Amino acid sequence: MEELRKINTNISNDIIYIGVNDRNIDLFESQYIVPNGITYNSYIIKDKKTVIMDTVDKRASNEWWENLEKELEGKEPDYLVVSHLEPDHAYNIEAIAKKYPKMKIVGNLRTFSFIPQFFNIPNLDERKVLVKEGDTLNLGKHILQFFMAPMVHWPEVMVTYEQTENILFSADAFGKFGTLDTDEHWLPEARRYYCNIVGKYGVQVQAALAKLKTLNLKIICPLHGPILRENLEYYLEKYNTWSRYDAEEDGILIACASIHGNTLQIAKQIEKILKEKGTKNVTLLDLTRIDHSEAVGQAFRFNKIILASSSYDSGLFMPMENFLCKLKSKNYQNKKVAIIENGTWAPSAGRRIKEILSEMKNIEIYEPQVTIKSRLDQNSKMQINELLDNIISNKL
Repeated sequence: MEELRKINTNISNDIIYIGVNDRNIDLFESQYIVPNGITYNSYIIKDKKTVIMDTVDKRASNEWWENLEKELEGKEPDYLVVSHLEPDHAYNIEAIAKKYPKMKIVGNLRTFSFIPQFFNIPNLDERKVLVKEGDTLNLGKHILQFFMAPMVHWPEVMVTYEQTENILFSADAFGKFGTLDTDEHWLPEARRYYCNIVGKYGVQVQAALAKLKTLNLKIICPLHGPILRENLEYYLEKYNTWSRYDAEEDGILIACASIHGNTLQIAKQIEKILKEKGTKNVTLLDLTRIDHSEAVGQAFRFNKIILASSSYDSGLFMPMENFLCKLKSKNYQNKKVAIIENGTWAPSAGRRIKEILSEMKNIEIYEPQVTIKSRLDQNSKMQINELLDNIISNKL
């Protein structure tokens, strides 16, 4: 079994990465499958004043302490900046505060209201450096400027801009699943990370992005995932799209929940027909098999979605019910949806799907809603063809 691994990488001559790669974790936040692990990112700024940017999760404490003490070279840090108090970033706050009793702790009003809920830090009132929007902290060559980012995705979150080297310490924003040495494109796991963890808070992300537009960014240092150094406009554009609840692509997601396989077979036929009709950007997901965090990300990705589900217990088959409830909890909106229900004697899936969709914003539903009784017959085939023609022509 591969253990936690240390990653040493310099951001610049004075700013050093002291975070840890965790390939041994199976579930992030006890709910998200992370086949390629996760990083707990922490940084140290060496100047006339030495600053630590956040700590790490309990799982990575030993490795983080080794990295930190190596870079401190026997010195006591002057400041600890707390961007975010979630335990995967803040677990070691109490320990480092006790080890270095002269070290000041930098945070905002909400930070210091939350800290006593997690930690017992002696003389906290005397040690705290309370910052508000736009405040700065002069380290010597480097100047830190603080911007509040409440509900991205906790209320105390703030980001820090280092003015000299134009580096943004972005807290959970611009993070992704996967370790630093995972060989994969940024987008898929960054999308899954954003849509599931931050997705509910699009309005707040938009407010934070508006602040970033005023800054000259050269490097983004998130608390999870790789340091972003090039093509920053690309990452900013993705966050802008996701937080506006716009689609990344013109395409169709078929999300299927099938009990005995008939509904899934129909979904596969629909995928084939769409491609034969010239719609190339089609993705089919079996909700009974796929990790739902991936399904949520794909639902954000496309502008159209076909929901095909079996009925169950006079309602909706639970994989579809759970999927839609997850979407609702993430403020899913601005999409065009088609509904296909299946039921042998009392089809009920469509009714329940519409109930959940009615609680989402700006959801348009294609007609006709297709009802299948066990398997396709001539009537339901005609309904499906009409529905698919309407989807292709974008006729609601």
